[in-house]
Amino acid sequence: MIILMKLAGFLFLFILVLNLVMASYGYINPEQTISSDDRTLNSDAELQKINKNGPKKFKISIVIALIEHTCVIALPIMLFIVFSQYNTILVLILGIVWTIFRIGEGLIQVYNEKNYWRLLKIARQYSSTSGAEKESLSDLGRIILKTRDSRFKFAMILWSIGTFAYSIVLVTYGVSPIIGPIIGWLGIVSSILIGFGNGIKFVKPSFEVLSTIGGLLAIIFEVIIGGWLLFFPIIIP
Repeated sequence: MIILMKLAGFLFLFILVLNLVMASYGYINPEQTISSDDRTLNSDAELQKINKNGPKKFKISIVIALIEHTCVIALPIMLFIVFSQYNTILVLILGIVWTIFRIGEGLIQVYNEKNYWRLLKIARQYSSTSGAEKESLSDLGRIILKTRDSRFKFAMILWSIGTFAYSIVLVTYGVSPIIGPIIGWLGIVSSILIGFGNGIKFVKPSFEVLSTIGGLLAIIFEVIIGGWLLFFPIIIP
């Protein structure tokens, strides 16, 4: 069980590292595809960015993203096994909730990469055309990015529900007398902000306050819980 806890902690931190590596290879985060000027999906800039970075870096970024999504799918399964030692109905229910919703998040992200991969071919054609054909490719890219952005928002809502359920366990069951409740409340607050923030963005895309604050708190939450599980894997049943 200790080994599984350490592995879960490692995955929390590894996922964050993978996100940084993805960005260094030019991976376009769905939240970055909205222009700060007119709040519209700027497909021209994204296609130009793909051409500038080159196809090799684009493909590597997708592979790294798929590894990250696979880790997201594996993580809740490990946590479910770790906390199953509590053997109570509520923990079982919450465990099923966080496992289903976090796995759902990961699967949506994996499926999202299928359409994102299409941008490579579109970017190649975009660089060698002009006029109406170039505008048509830009529109096609915008459709792909818009669909990807919507799926990402939904995936973040699933993240918030799964994290909320997991955080309740940390707060309620005295997993660790001091650090457990702190991590739990941090997870609850970040999940609420991200959930409502991304829900609102379906209606008002420019509203980023809640999701931005929630995202920062989520990073802190995952760094702390990852470090706790990896270096101090003690749970009081």
